[in-house]
Amino acid sequence: MRRIGFLVNPIAGMGGAVGLAGTDGQAAEALRRGAVPRSADRAVQALSALRGQDIAWCTCAAPMGEDVLAAAGIERFTVLYRPAVPTGAAETKAACRAFLAAGVDLVVFCGGDGTARDVFDAVGREVPILGIPAGVKMYSAVFAVNPAAAADLIRRAGEVPCRDSEVMDVDEEAYRSGRLTARLYGYACVPYIPERTQGGKQVFEQQDEERAKEDIAAFIAEIMIPDTLYIFGAGSTTARIMERLGLLPTLLGVDAVRNGEVLARNADERTLLALLDTYPRAKIVISPIGAQGFVLGRGNQQISPAVIRKAGLRNLVVVATPGKLAATPLLYVDSGDAALDREMGDSLQVVSGYRIAQRKRVVQTG
Repeated sequence: MRRIGFLVNPIAGMGGAVGLAGTDGQAAEALRRGAVPRSADRAVQALSALRGQDIAWCTCAAPMGEDVLAAAGIERFTVLYRPAVPTGAAETKAACRAFLAAGVDLVVFCGGDGTARDVFDAVGREVPILGIPAGVKMYSAVFAVNPAAAADLIRRAGEVPCRDSEVMDVDEEAYRSGRLTARLYGYACVPYIPERTQGGKQVFEQQDEERAKEDIAAFIAEIMIPDTLYIFGAGSTTARIMERLGLLPTLLGVDAVRNGEVLARNADERTLLALLDTYPRAKIVISPIGAQGFVLGRGNQQISPAVIRKAGLRNLVVVATPGKLAATPLLYVDSGDAALDREMGDSLQVVSGYRIAQRKRVVQTG
């Protein structure tokens, strides 16, 4: 029987839909803006698929693990650690140390990059770790691509190989001000199955990339339709489109534009839905995360399933430079709505230059 340590960061991912670009130190503000905790639901999605498995679960009390296991219908588990409330980094590290003392074979956590860093601090390379993605950004390569993939990896842990995977330390204060500042924090041991375990974030800054962004921006600006709401997702390629229009972009946020006027900067989900009520004719322009390949569900949770359905899936425009696409063999969607993810189909057309597009495969892992 395998012994698995399991913990949840109850506040992970709350900042995404409300435009906070992260939740570290921002949980109270996220709640004030109407954020809804999502990590427990994401964890339940993964663990529900593991009912009846020959696993001895070790966990934490109440919202840090016990409640999720019970909600997932898993009855056999042992509470090894009772955290202080509200929980934080110290509780995550203490829980992991308790798991190691109990002799677990794998530590599974549900959260984002900050949680991954705290787990790695305590576990190091003593045993493999695996993240169920529930944060805002998740640039580390220690996560499954979605909860269903996490369940598959947990089920097959011990049978599949492990790989050294990057744990990234992202400066959230810099991120909120529009600067992506990330450093390699360490390499964790992670169960690996192709198309189930996500890759690390890559940044592309070569001269050819800059020319490609200009070509994409020129093409999108040329085909923009009057009296149409344009929602631009995060990233340097979408930012270049706004700059082509003579507008100041929010590099790591979501902006809304209509007829050359910015209607909302760094918009949250609620603002986007309100704009779509007023201007139902809309397009959503987004770019996948370099190398990881996530089109939805990483760093752009403001563009939620409700926003996409209101705008219409056929009005989703994906843009990326040839260099990024060359390093991104597959695309992924993890919107939080499995039905919507399936509706994306098995491929997407990606605008990669002036009147040039490539069709890229979308991996369905749900």
